[in-house]
Amino acid sequence: MKQFFKTVFASAFGVLIAAGVIILVGVFMIIGLVSSSSESAYKPKDDTIMKIDLKGSFPDQSASNSFSELLGLAEGNSLSLNQMTQAIRRAKRNDKIKGIYIEANGISSGVANLQALRKELADFKESGKFIYAYGDSYSQGDYYVCSIADSVFLNPLGSVALVGLASQGMFFVELSEKIGVKMEIFKVGTYKSAVEPFIEKKFSEANREQINSYMGSIWGSITSAIEESREIQADSLNSYLNNGLAMGEATNAIAYKLADQLCYRFEVENKLKALLGQEAESKLKTASPAKVASIEVKEKEHKDKVALLYAEGTIKEKGSSTIPGMPSDETVINEELAVQIRKLQFDESVKAVVLRVNSPGGSAYISEQIWKAVVDLKAVKPIVISMGNLAASGGYYISCGASKIFAEPTTLTGSIGVYGMFPNFSGILGKIGVTTDIVKTNTYSDLGDDLRPMREDEKALIQKSVESTYALFLKRCAEGRGKTVEEINVIGQGRVWSGEQGVELGLVDELGGIREALKSAAELAELTDYSVMLADAPKDFFTKMMEKKLDEVKLSVIKSVMGEEYTLFRTINRMKNETGILARIPHEMELN
Repeated sequence: MKQFFKTVFASAFGVLIAAGVIILVGVFMIIGLVSSSSESAYKPKDDTIMKIDLKGSFPDQSASNSFSELLGLAEGNSLSLNQMTQAIRRAKRNDKIKGIYIEANGISSGVANLQALRKELADFKESGKFIYAYGDSYSQGDYYVCSIADSVFLNPLGSVALVGLASQGMFFVELSEKIGVKMEIFKVGTYKSAVEPFIEKKFSEANREQINSYMGSIWGSITSAIEESREIQADSLNSYLNNGLAMGEATNAIAYKLADQLCYRFEVENKLKALLGQEAESKLKTASPAKVASIEVKEKEHKDKVALLYAEGTIKEKGSSTIPGMPSDETVINEELAVQIRKLQFDESVKAVVLRVNSPGGSAYISEQIWKAVVDLKAVKPIVISMGNLAASGGYYISCGASKIFAEPTTLTGSIGVYGMFPNFSGILGKIGVTTDIVKTNTYSDLGDDLRPMREDEKALIQKSVESTYALFLKRCAEGRGKTVEEINVIGQGRVWSGEQGVELGLVDELGGIREALKSAAELAELTDYSVMLADAPKDFFTKMMEKKLDEVKLSVIKSVMGEEYTLFRTINRMKNETGILARIPHEMELN
C-alpha cells in the first residue's frame, strides 16, 4: 500500500510539474503569436535565393510554429505541399528571387506529393530562373525531386541511393498464437489484403500480383521522369540500379550522369554567389519557403469562390483512438468532414468545391456518411476530387460520387473491397486461469463478445453483413463512375491500382494535381473570375502543441502506473481497436 501511495503521489506531482511547464510555454506562445501577427509580410532583397530544405515528412498541410520562430530556433514551418506550392509560385513571379537552392536531407513522403512538388519545380524553371541541388547523400525521395534541377551536386563522400522499390509485410499469426489472441476474419475481394497479417505467414499470390503491378507502375513513373530530366537511357539507369552502384564510390553518380559535379556544400554556395555576382566571403542571401509564401501578392478578391477542402487521414468515428482514452498522433477523417461539405453546399459564394483526399480508408459507416454529403453537394454545384498519396478503399468510397476525379500517376487508389476483423481473447484468459460466463435474454445478445470463440451462426451473420457492405460499395462506385456493378466488381475485389492505372480503368478521370482540379472545378461551374478559398485552415501550432503536451502528460501517468505491462496493454488494444466492418488499404508507398 505504501508503494501504491508513492506511485500515485509521484504521478500527481509529475502532472503538476508538466502543467506548470505547459502554462509557461503557453505564455511564450501567446507572445509569439502576437509578435508574429504584428509583423508585415516578407519583402525579399535583390538577388535572393529561395532555399528548400528537403527533410522530414511532407504532408498536404502543416501548422505554423510561431514559438520556434520567436525563439529563433527555426523558420517556423515544417515542409508541406500547400505551403511549398504557394512559395514556389510566388518565387517564380517575384523579380528579386533569382532561383531555388535545394538541400537534400532525407525527405520521407508518399510518392504522389513528391511528384506534385516536382511538377511545381518544373513549372518554376519555365520562368528561366535556375534550380541548384546539393546533397551530402541523396535518398530516393530526395533524388526524385532534385533530379529536376539544372545542376545536381554531390558530396565527394556521398551517394545517390537509387535502389528501386520494395514492399515488406509483417505477419502476426505466430505472435497471436503465443499471446492467445485469435482474429476472426471476414472479407470480400480476392485482393483485399489488409487481413493477411493475421491469417498468413507471407504474401498471398493475389497480393503479390497486385503489389508487383502498382509498384511497377509507380517506379516506371519515377524512373521515366529521372531519365527525361537527366537525359539518360533506361538501360543505363537500370545498370546503376542492378549493379548496386549506389553503394559504391560517389564517382559512380557522375559516370552515370545522375550528378553533375562532386562538391562540398560551401563550394556549391560559392557557385551560387558567383552566379549572382556576389563575393565568396559574403553571406548567401536566402529565404525559406515560409518567408517566400508570405510575400504579399495583391490579387483581386472575387465574389465567386472555389473552395479547397482537405480530407487527410484514416476514416474513423469522432473521438475514436487506437487505444481508447489515450493520445494518438494519427490524423483522422470523421463525421466533421460531412458537416464541412454541407456548409459549403449552402454557402452561396462557393460555386464549386475541390476535395483533396489523402486517405487509406477506414470505417465503412463513416465513409458512407461522407459519400452522401458529396453526392448531395454535386446535385447543386460541382465537386472535384484531387487525390494525393493515396485515396483507396474508404478513401475511394468518399471520392467516387464526385463530379470529376484527378489523381497523380503515382497515387494509390481503388482497393474497392470490405473486410471485418473480430478478436477472440479467450486464449489470453486461459493462460492466466480466468474463465467467463454470461446470462442473456436472446440468441445474439452477446454477439461480438471477444472473450469467447465465435459460433458458426454468428460468423455467417457477420459475413453476410460484410458482403452487403461490399455490394453497396460497388453500387456507389458504379453510380458515380457511370459503369455497371459487374464492371466495377471486375476491377474491384479489393485490388489496389496506381493513379495511372486508374485512368485506364475508368476509376480516375484525369491525371493532375490540385492546380488542375481547381481549374476543372471552375470550368464545370462556368466561372471565369473567381478566388480560391481554403475551407479548413489547419490548426495553429499553439493549439496543436497544447493538445500534444496534455496527451504526453496523460500517457506518462498511464505508463508510470502500468510499468512493464503497458507494452502488452497497448498491443492488445491496437488489435482490438482494428475491428468491425472496414474499407481500408494496408499499403502505403513512400520514397525515403
